[in-house]
Amino acid sequence: MSDAIIELSGVVKIFRDFWLRPTVKAVDGLDLEVRRGEVFGLLGPNGSGKSTTIKMILGLLAPTAGSVKMFGKSPKSKESRSRLGYLPELSYLHPFLTARETLRYYAGLCSLDRKTAGERASQLLEMVGLSGVADRRVGGFSKGMSRRVALASALVGKPELLVLDEPTSGLDPISTREVKLLVKALAAKGMTVLVTSHLLADAEDICDRIMILNHGKSVAGGRISELGSSLEEFFLAKVGSGDDFALADFLA
Repeated sequence: MSDAIIELSGVVKIFRDFWLRPTVKAVDGLDLEVRRGEVFGLLGPNGSGKSTTIKMILGLLAPTAGSVKMFGKSPKSKESRSRLGYLPELSYLHPFLTARETLRYYAGLCSLDRKTAGERASQLLEMVGLSGVADRRVGGFSKGMSRRVALASALVGKPELLVLDEPTSGLDPISTREVKLLVKALAAKGMTVLVTSHLLADAEDICDRIMILNHGKSVAGGRISELGSSLEEFFLAKVGSGDDFALADFLA
């Protein structure tokens, strides 16, 4: 049995305009493999193709060419999606529901019975540090608190694969540390985690392996422990600083 949970082979994604003329090649010949039980970081500057790649892995976009598999099947299959948990970059929650009701709602979507849904909601709220505000409406939560509710919602079905898009966005340093510890604990229990982040220090703390995208292509990758430098230095060496002008000339 293969250890690969996610497999991309020769994936290309071209966006077209109204007249079906190609406008942007967002992903260009990408090969990617995420193995069972690891934390894999997909990194890159804005416009590098990270979001498009994630959407194809989730089955929200179809590749123009190449193949995308999740658990050896199409990411659009019911079987694949039943084993997936997803935290999007922006947390969209029903503001009139409490934190507990939110988790019970998502538990219902995962076909959990009423008793199991209640138990799991309580466990997850304790896990993300929100048990004390479980019966407050999420519409009054801070961005960081809403983020933790969304993370708990992604875990309510006990997924085998967890996809986290900017998981520490909006969190204070203490909450960020708690999320990173949680991700490492989940991976230690056998959960596979795919994470995207602009915060290279966070990725360096939690990822086993990383891939850096630039202009839709993989420009580097490997194990964090084998980089030979900090992740920030490695990243900048591969994609550059992004400065397109001389500051001295601009200020002159």
